Amino acid sequence: QVQLVESGGGLVQPGGSLRLSCVASGSIFSMYTMGWYRQAPGKQRDLVADITSGRSTNYVDFVKGRFTISRDNAKNTVYLQMNSLKPEDTAVYYCNARRTSASMTLYDYWGQGTQVTVSS
Repeated sequence: QVQLVESGGGLVQPGGSLRLSCVASGSIFSMYTMGWYRQAPGKQRDLVADITSGRSTNYVDFVKGRFTISRDNAKNTVYLQMNSLKPEDTAVYYCNARRTSASMTLYDYWGQGTQVTVSS
């Protein structure tokens, strides 16, 4: 079992920056692919970025060049640095941890979400 707690959301003006953090507990953090997803009102939850146990990163097109995902395995924490924020980035941001075991069991966990609002 993995527990995920996000923090760092808030209200920011367009063009501003925020750094989200997600602290994991309860299992071997370094084995998990960690991801950030977001969900705007009335829309589905979409992947923003993820980072594998080997630190390979993946970004969706609408955040490339603006957002950076990173992890600190010693602190069981994954970060999302968000720069040049736009109003359309407004959403609840969720942290996700997932891995597939050798027996092909999928382990998939979510945090409670943190609100990011980009507005002047």
